[in-house]
Amino acid sequence: MKNRNKWSACLVAAGVFVVIGLVASAIIAFQIFDWDLDFLRPSAPIQTTSYSETFDNTDSWMAGEGANAAGLIKDGVYEMTLAEETFDEQFWAAGGRNFADAVFEVEATALEGVIDNGYGMMIRVDPDEDKFYIFKVSSDGYVYIGLCTENCSGQQALVDRDWFESHAVKQGFDSTNVLRIVADGPEMTFFVNDNEVGQVSDVTLEKGDIGIFGETFAPGGLRVAFDNFNVTPLDEE
Repeated sequence: MKNRNKWSACLVAAGVFVVIGLVASAIIAFQIFDWDLDFLRPSAPIQTTSYSETFDNTDSWMAGEGANAAGLIKDGVYEMTLAEETFDEQFWAAGGRNFADAVFEVEATALEGVIDNGYGMMIRVDPDEDKFYIFKVSSDGYVYIGLCTENCSGQQALVDRDWFESHAVKQGFDSTNVLRIVADGPEMTFFVNDNEVGQVSDVTLEKGDIGIFGETFAPGGLRVAFDNFNVTPLDEE
């Protein structure tokens, strides 16, 4: 088991690039974009039709560049890049959607950087309460399933006590991992490359936005590509 503590976070939130750090100067350094969008509010209507994002031409997943991270939509993927000197921080982008019970799936490919990393998806993002469920893998073969609070400055592992090793994860770089969550009310089942890696029963969040996520735990940076984020509401299946 790996114990990876998080000390700060960076946010690319459907059009808003925000740093949540330990000092105010860090926040000022990253607020360089003039975007008006934010996470979709929980009061927005729940989407009941299928959603498929191929990142070929999208206007809901916002992108931008900062001193320590960039999120760009290019060549049919959402590419997230973390600077080589950046570590122990989280970076994410939200899709501007609102889903409840559904099957969530995304393809994630770590392209280069430090192997001690984490990348994956977020569901049921509630910006009013600063909470969401996080499902991520690492390039050295670990999985984390948890609940993020306070914009992920607090994390509660929901499977095992922290990261846990799984042979379902394709390790290294240039290997695509397909992450899938089946969320039916409080019951959630998690899959990596069609292999079940965990089951959770948790009533904290019922609906919310979706997102993608990246982080590093040592200097060296990370470049990860996300593609084909698909959501199928259970009522539609």
